[in-house]
Amino acid sequence: MPPPDGRDATYDDLRAYPEKMHAEIIDGRVVVSAESPLPRHSKAQGALVYFIAGPFEHEHGFGGPGGWWIFTDVDVQFGNHVVRPDLAGWRRERLPEPNDRPITVTPDWIAEIISPSNEAHDRVTKRRLYAEQGVPHYWIVDPEARTLEALTLEAGRWVDAGSFDESASARVAPFAAVELPVARLFLPRTAGDAAR
Repeated sequence: MPPPDGRDATYDDLRAYPEKMHAEIIDGRVVVSAESPLPRHSKAQGALVYFIAGPFEHEHGFGGPGGWWIFTDVDVQFGNHVVRPDLAGWRRERLPEPNDRPITVTPDWIAEIISPSNEAHDRVTKRRLYAEQGVPHYWIVDPEARTLEALTLEAGRWVDAGSFDESASARVAPFAAVELPVARLFLPRTAGDAAR
């Protein structure tokens, strides 16, 4: 919702919301998530941190090249938009000191994890916004479908860089130096999964 005086929302307006509330500014309006993430969302986020941040974030990387900052749920400002991606990554040479809030440098990679309440927001609104802002790599993880979609920005348009289900072990840009076991992003299957 916009501020009561009719102006576009600012970062100060966003900071008035409780810290634990997932609030963003899109097109001058505050957008608040309706529910807390489900465990399957948290599992996917944690697994991506493990498989991506481990090898890529640390100075020399654990089994990878290092050279990145990988953050979860950090505020990123694009002009009058402020988003809080599930994960965002910057090459360290582009973001030498990540101490500001919000971060105003465009990420080199963003991953969003689909929840039932935010699917259209991530697949439509944020996908459009990230392309407009020049984010080079966008991953969409769907814990219910158990898939990973990787998109690469080329000439302002998203190009499919690969779609993977849980049977895949994938090398996906910009982190193709390590193999990502897609099934490990998701909670183990249960008896109820077979009925779906």
